[in-house]
Amino acid sequence: MAMITGDEYINRIDQLKSDVWMTGKRITEPLSTHPAFRGAIKSQAELYDLQNNLELSDLMAHEDKDTKITMGTSYMVPKTKADLEKRRKMVQVWARHTAGLMGRSPDYMNTVLASFVSSVHLLDHQKNCFPDHLLNFYKHAVENDLSFTHTFISPQNNRSSLVCLEEDTTNARVIKRLDDGLVIKGAKLLATQGGMTDEIIVFSAPGIQDSSHAFALSIPSDTPGVKFICRKSFTGKGGEFDSPLSSKFEEMDSIVVFDNVLVPWERVFFYDNIKISHDFYLKGNFVPLTLHQIVSRQVIKTEFILGIAQMIVDTINISEYQHVQSKVAEIIKGLESAKALLLASEFQAELNEYGVMLPDRTPLYIAVNMFQEAYPRFAEIIQLLGASGMVSLPEEAQFQSAIGGKLDHYLQGFEVKGKQRVQLFSLASDLCMSAFGSRQTLYERFFFGDPIRLSQIIYNSYSKEEPVCFVKEFINKKS
Repeated sequence: MAMITGDEYINRIDQLKSDVWMTGKRITEPLSTHPAFRGAIKSQAELYDLQNNLELSDLMAHEDKDTKITMGTSYMVPKTKADLEKRRKMVQVWARHTAGLMGRSPDYMNTVLASFVSSVHLLDHQKNCFPDHLLNFYKHAVENDLSFTHTFISPQNNRSSLVCLEEDTTNARVIKRLDDGLVIKGAKLLATQGGMTDEIIVFSAPGIQDSSHAFALSIPSDTPGVKFICRKSFTGKGGEFDSPLSSKFEEMDSIVVFDNVLVPWERVFFYDNIKISHDFYLKGNFVPLTLHQIVSRQVIKTEFILGIAQMIVDTINISEYQHVQSKVAEIIKGLESAKALLLASEFQAELNEYGVMLPDRTPLYIAVNMFQEAYPRFAEIIQLLGASGMVSLPEEAQFQSAIGGKLDHYLQGFEVKGKQRVQLFSLASDLCMSAFGSRQTLYERFFFGDPIRLSQIIYNSYSKEEPVCFVKEFINKKS
């Protein structure tokens, strides 16, 4: 089965009948027909169909030289710089189809799994670690082209520095170790696409203090005892004209509750090991490979934002104003900086001792951290350029009514009729003013963690010795 089609993906999700809750009720109808999931599932299905497009097969498919299995490129562990380039181009094919608005499209978690399996050596001969389970599961995932959500964030109940002194009864933890497997109880945040994937990967972030919280595993989304409790939906009420983005790309976020969930041993990668929980994240390949995927997507998203900004400028004919040019130039600088940093990470990539070609993480950290700061500004620029036009947005039905002609006249732009102008501004509004758009801004602001913490990582990991030596030599140089 190596690479599934869109229909196969939809059928698998509908057949799972995962325990998904919304508005106080369990969803009983097929998830692909539910208004809160319908658009995202359809869009995700289209990505799987793109993966099977013969004209894109050189990018979207990869044949493993050892197993001879043809897999989606997103599962590929890169061995050369050409592999990294192929991964980038594959990510950007999918990102272009979604305008970069689906942060958890399948390539993200497939990349996470590839990073895990390429770090499997860290589990060798370690207490409560099962490298063979991880290798077998990776093979199973590749052969069946599984889709994944994941969760690793603890519930946001107490973020004080002394929280480690208190007993945590909310965070998902191991409560029993049985002959059949581990029993997990508690909750985790923030499973984007929760319920609409084949599997959920659960792992611990670095910094935990309790060994019962230190584990990594993957289980089917319909495993007994697993509940996905959804936030309210941000899907717009209109169709593709009135809600052009939220109707297609609204990825549901969910709280995952584990009610005494039995996880079979073959699905456990490690448990009760704080050191491995820390090392697997920080010393493994998770950071460089996932950052490479993230920045590849963010480049396309920035290009989309630039296109919207320039179309607004053209539609209301404001390109002659200096402040307008300056605002659009901010987006251009963000786009070109991200592209340059992404390419630098590939150019400076190095083969590690286990034969994995890893992009340089420093340019990627910088690119992601810059995007966290820049994205809210990009959204603000769209609002400033559109101004009152972002509010005066009649629904498509009004253009189809008896007053449609008047709206076409009075809401016209520069060389475009009112309906065309409103369609563009509705797109811009959905991007940066709707509930969906606000969630996008928050999502990018905290993607890959708190921006201050990422700045600290950049500062502490960046070698400053050479610049300091340069200055010292300059000061001591005799004229």
